Amino acid sequence: MIDETVEEIEEMQTHSSSVVAIKAARALRVLADREFPTVEEYLRSLERNSHAFRRANPSHASLHTTQRDIVEMVTDADPADVETAKQRTLDAIDAVVDEVESAKDRAGARAADLIADDDVLLTHDFSSTVLAAIDDALAAGATFEVYVTESRPRFLGRKTARKLAERDGVDVTLIIDSAAGHYLQEVDRVLVGMDCIVEETLYNRVGTYPIATAAAHSEVPMTVVGADAKFVDGAFAFENEFRSPAEVLREPAEGFAVANPAYDATPTALLDSVVTDEEIREY
Repeated sequence: MIDETVEEIEEMQTHSSSVVAIKAARALRVLADREFPTVEEYLRSLERNSHAFRRANPSHASLHTTQRDIVEMVTDADPADVETAKQRTLDAIDAVVDEVESAKDRAGARAADLIADDDVLLTHDFSSTVLAAIDDALAAGATFEVYVTESRPRFLGRKTARKLAERDGVDVTLIIDSAAGHYLQEVDRVLVGMDCIVEETLYNRVGTYPIATAAAHSEVPMTVVGADAKFVDGAFAFENEFRSPAEVLREPAEGFAVANPAYDATPTALLDSVVTDEEIREY
C-alpha cells in the first residue's frame, strides 16, 4: 500500500494536492497491521515511510506538512508501547484527514461567494478545492460558463472538464493552454487552486504564471483558492520538479533538449485575491 502510493505520487497519477495528502496519510494505516518488537522500531518505520512520501514529491507543500504533522503527533506523545504508538498514529491520521477535508470545504464555500451567477470562468489544472467552490455556487442556484485549459503535458485539465461536464448548470469548453489569452476577453474571473504560497510567490502547475500575467494585463481578476496551511514558511523549501521528457515528446530528442517543469512561480501582485479556509487576502 505504501510503495504503491509512493509510486502514484511520483508519477502524478493523483492531481489534486489535497487528495494526494489524504491518500498518503491514509496509506500509513498499514503500519498498524505490522509487528514491531519495540516502540523505537515502530517510530523509525513511521518516519522512514513518511519520508518516502515526502521524497516522492518534494515540491508538494500539503504532502510535506501533513506527513510532518502525523509523525510529530506520534513522537511528541512519547508512546509507552507499540500498541499505543499505533493508536496514536491512527488518531493522527484521522485528525489530519479531517483538517484537510474541512479546510477544502471551508475554502470552497468562501470562494463561492466571489463567483456571481452567470459568470464566465477560466480555470487551469485540476483542483478539488476549485470544484468545491463551483459546487457550492451551483447549490446556491448559480450557473456558469467555464473555460478549462488542457494543462499540458499531462492534460490535467481534461479531468477538470469531464468533472465539470457532469454538473448541471455548467457549460464547459476545453481549450489548449496557449488559447487562454485569446479567451480572457470573454472571462469574468480566473479561478485556480494552488500548490503553495511562499512569501510573495504562488507556486502552482506550470502555465499558471502566463495566465496570471495575461489576466492582469486584461484586467480580469484572478482568484486562487486553497487551504490556509498552504501559506508556508521556512519549514518548507519549495523545490520545482522537472519531469520526464517523455511526457512531452514520445520519440527520442535528437540534437535538442526537452524541459518539462511541473510548476511555475507567479508573483502574488498579479492576483486579485487568495481565498482560504481562514480568510480572503486581497492584493
